[in-house]
Amino acid sequence: MEAYKKNPEVRWADLDPNFHMLHSRYYDFGAYVRMCFLTEHGLTPVVMQEHSLGPILFREECVFKREVKFGDRVEIDFVMLKARKDGSRWTMQHHIYTNGDTLAAVITVDGAWMNTQRRRLATPPPLFAEVFNKIPRSENFEWQ
Repeated sequence: MEAYKKNPEVRWADLDPNFHMLHSRYYDFGAYVRMCFLTEHGLTPVVMQEHSLGPILFREECVFKREVKFGDRVEIDFVMLKARKDGSRWTMQHHIYTNGDTLAAVITVDGAWMNTQRRRLATPPPLFAEVFNKIPRSENFEWQ
């Protein structure tokens, strides 16, 4: 699949007292992009509920490169870095760019699927794997 990108808007409420974007908003933007992708490809919150599965994160890390300010044009991409073949665990990454070409941050998340009834890690059904196989892969993608 070709690159997947979103262009969320930086709102006044997203800023901290120094007039740049709150650190937590970077993470919110990453989650927004991931859920947009899944939803647009049929893996909606309703489908997740029907299968009693939800995504969980073990680690979420953001490396801040440049500040994001009110009025900046923001573009966030989404790639898969690593995954188990059964889709049970994965590592994804986002690059946040401002105004076309300035790398502002890199977000990396390690996650898995959890059975929401048993509260245990789970292997997702084939439908989930079909959607995950559509996520663009990084140049260094590896199967675990």
